[in-house]
Amino acid sequence: MNDPEIPLPLTESAAETDAAPDSASTPIAEGEVTPIAEGEVTVEGNLPVSEPPAPPERLLPVLPLRNTVLFPGMFMPFAVGRPGSLAAVEVALSGEEKTLLLVAQHPGTAEDAITPEHLYTTATRGVIKRMNRTDEAMELIVQGIERVRISRIDQVEPYLRAAYEVVPLPTDTDTEVEALQRAIIEQANQAMQLVQPQMTVNAQQLLSNATEPIKLVYLLGSMMSLAVEKEQSLLEAASQKDALALLHSYLSHELQVLQLRQKIAAQAQSEMSREQRDYFLRQQLRAIQEELGEKTPEKAEVEALRQRLEEADLPDAVRKEATRDLNRLERLPAMAPDYQVTRTYLELVLELPWKKTTTDQLDLDHARKVLDDDHFGLGEIKERILEHLAVLKLNPHAKAPILCLVGPPGVGKTSLGQSIARALGRVFERMSLGGLHDESELRGHRRTYIGAMPGRIIQAVRRAGVRNPMLLLDELDKLGRDYRGDPAAALLEILDPAQNHTFRDNYLDQPFDLSQIFFIATANTLDTLPRPLLDRMEVLRLSGYSEDEKLQIANRYLLPRAKSETGLANAEIRVPESTLRAVIAGYTREAGCRQLERAMLRMMRKLALGVAKDDQPAATEVTPAMLTELLGPPMFVPDERPSTLPPGVSTGLAWTESGGDVLTIEATRLPGGRGLRITGQIGKVMRESVKAAQSYVWSHAESLGIPPERFRDSGLHVHVPAGAVPKDGPSAGVALVSALTSLYRNVPLRRDTAMTGEITLSGLVLPIGGVKEKVLAAKRLGLGRVILPKANEKDLRDVPEAVRESLEIILADHLRDVLTAAFPPQ
Repeated sequence: MNDPEIPLPLTESAAETDAAPDSASTPIAEGEVTPIAEGEVTVEGNLPVSEPPAPPERLLPVLPLRNTVLFPGMFMPFAVGRPGSLAAVEVALSGEEKTLLLVAQHPGTAEDAITPEHLYTTATRGVIKRMNRTDEAMELIVQGIERVRISRIDQVEPYLRAAYEVVPLPTDTDTEVEALQRAIIEQANQAMQLVQPQMTVNAQQLLSNATEPIKLVYLLGSMMSLAVEKEQSLLEAASQKDALALLHSYLSHELQVLQLRQKIAAQAQSEMSREQRDYFLRQQLRAIQEELGEKTPEKAEVEALRQRLEEADLPDAVRKEATRDLNRLERLPAMAPDYQVTRTYLELVLELPWKKTTTDQLDLDHARKVLDDDHFGLGEIKERILEHLAVLKLNPHAKAPILCLVGPPGVGKTSLGQSIARALGRVFERMSLGGLHDESELRGHRRTYIGAMPGRIIQAVRRAGVRNPMLLLDELDKLGRDYRGDPAAALLEILDPAQNHTFRDNYLDQPFDLSQIFFIATANTLDTLPRPLLDRMEVLRLSGYSEDEKLQIANRYLLPRAKSETGLANAEIRVPESTLRAVIAGYTREAGCRQLERAMLRMMRKLALGVAKDDQPAATEVTPAMLTELLGPPMFVPDERPSTLPPGVSTGLAWTESGGDVLTIEATRLPGGRGLRITGQIGKVMRESVKAAQSYVWSHAESLGIPPERFRDSGLHVHVPAGAVPKDGPSAGVALVSALTSLYRNVPLRRDTAMTGEITLSGLVLPIGGVKEKVLAAKRLGLGRVILPKANEKDLRDVPEAVRESLEIILADHLRDVLTAAFPPQ
């Protein structure tokens, strides 16, 4: 007959042993004469009569089944994978009848090393109807033929083989059997209606075809998800009455479970609204637990918190407070407002690393290598960092340093903090303070407020998972303040090693030790920071990079990164030094390297487009002539000032948050005018410098060779170009004096000279800040001479040696020296 399609998924089982076809005795042909041996008994007719021979023993391979039983007359799919099972199936397939014994193994037995003690004795002889081989298993469809009893195990290795005897199916009938059969059919119909109402008609037709009671038992036993012991008891039943009685009890239990399930679903459904769909599953779980008499989710949650509290390594004071809150939580109803607040608080207490730390890797050679690999230059900064690491190595109990990296954007402040964390082996956490204007963001909110949460410091420690991470406070100078408090004032306690070992967050309300945290702050300027906050940090200044340093950074870091991000890492694209210098000079004018990195990315994206369209060969050398096509026209052109400056124009140097800059100062006389006009968005301090410069030149007119009537006959207008950019500070004093002296003497200044310095009315030149940035700005603009205050000579060591050697640096401590160097030789 045709094999039926079995829609059931293949369940893994195992099978063992060879199929030996049944043997039969050889009959004696009719009329055949057989000699009578001596001693044989004869009966009438002289026919020999002897003891009938014993029937030959039946042997078949055995396939052990896990978690299921095959009933006679039923089809079942299997997946066979164990070596002994595969060998048994192979033997069965080699026989003509393809039969084998399928016997269930006792629950809880090991998957391997099946012994006769692990198997039931009542089994089913089955025939393999379909077979499919895979890489590691064999998929079978087997039909049960008859019920058998294993009499003995004939063979164990390499597969199980057993002798068996057929156990006929029971055929007893009476009125009780008929009543049980009808009751079972009714129960099965009810169960089908509860599980899948749309399949009830098909199920009824299937049950009606099972006319014999024992076949009905086997059919429903196969359809129900029964335990192996229950299925085996159905197979072993000695009579139809016993089998029907067992099945009736099993069906009654299943029907009760299905009815309870429907009741639970109906109960949860009645309480659910359209806005409470997410609430449905929780209600269903609650109803199940109530029916089973189990604990509610709230009680289970409290017990889980209590277990975590017992296992947590907490300080004694914290454990005492947490235990008190947990006892209070246990008494609160789940819908109470304080329930979720207390539970969230306890979870925070249990998640904080009160005593967990990481071990610092205080290998100074490794730290230096990491810093050199990640950053080019910054020699003094790296030495200062290594000094701090050496102190931590010699004194493990020393307070962690609090560094403040100050410098223009793009010089690597944030990435330097990451490199320090990698060198130390500490967990790195970054916290941006830009725009923060609420003190509670750092200290946390009190738990009495709705939506209260811990401050950012405690949250960062919880994310890090250890109490000694490296915490980067980024953009410290961008802190704000308003009616909600001053965040900078909250940082006074956080960054003070003498106080932060008992830092109290408003939400946590428990002392937490912050003294082992390695704090690193970054800022572009220190002007907006309070002096008490600066007093708690050690300031490390990161100045801008020179052209040679930018060239090295572009070659080592920016260009490979741009190639990788644009998919050109494997392409043979060369960017020679001349091209990089052209990019640095024509498309960037900054202290850092951020604009340079963007230019590299734009250039690589253009090349990537050509390579993707097959318009550009993968092997390309980018020449300076190609930059206009790749990056557009240059944004900055070389200084095109005339060979001589007009009288009244001088070149000053200024410091900005983006690095140094060159400042042009213009002065002109107003014939017939009176007074002083100042334009160009000049601040109060710089206005005072203009007036001081005018007073000095006027008071020393005779020694400077200026006719005094020029001050009486005309007014004065001083203008600083780039009027949209605010300017302030005292360092433009010497440039203002030089511009006014040039104007009144009608003699131009040298065009290749820039100057900076504060002045006094007596002519002294006072020191200023930002020497390195200002000198680098003069170098970028192509100037050859720089006039600096004599007192700033010590700051020249921060200027790269190559820049110092390429510039003529004049040190002056009086305005006489400045004017002598600023004017062309007579």
